[in-house]
Amino acid sequence: MKYLVAVAGREVEVEVDGDRVTVAGRTVPASLEGSPVTHVRQLFLDGRADALAVEGQGGGRWALTLRGERHEIEVVDERTRHIRSLTAGADRGRGPGVLRAPMPGLVVRVQAQPGQAVTAGSGIVVLEAMKMENELRAQAAGVVTAVRVAPGEAVEKGQVLVEFDPSP
Repeated sequence: MKYLVAVAGREVEVEVDGDRVTVAGRTVPASLEGSPVTHVRQLFLDGRADALAVEGQGGGRWALTLRGERHEIEVVDERTRHIRSLTAGADRGRGPGVLRAPMPGLVVRVQAQPGQAVTAGSGIVVLEAMKMENELRAQAAGVVTAVRVAPGEAVEKGQVLVEFDPSP
């Protein structure tokens, strides 16, 4: 499976195929082993072993500590990248901004409320589609003016979920 990994202001495409990983066109043997009771994993990459502390932060965001250096990363699979591409340019004209459902699904959580200021990338709504949860995020900073859905509600593709006024 292919992933887009954002780390230190850069994006890198990573493909994982069983016990092999391809990064920037270079394929090497790789594995990650660990215990469910600790955050520390053993990373084997191209014949070299390293201890790697892994902390999930939700929404595809991770904190990794390798050789004493902490790195904040975001990992996005091909499906999520496609969903984001469908919603990224929508409704960026004048007037209030809106967040629309990129596909039919079920609202799992609403993470914003009217009057709340949000920043670009803030989680707004979690939508379940095809048994996968997808966190829909604010594309720009603004203030939520209306929430048009509630948890448990079924939505159609293109339905307005949240309205907001962009920051001036």
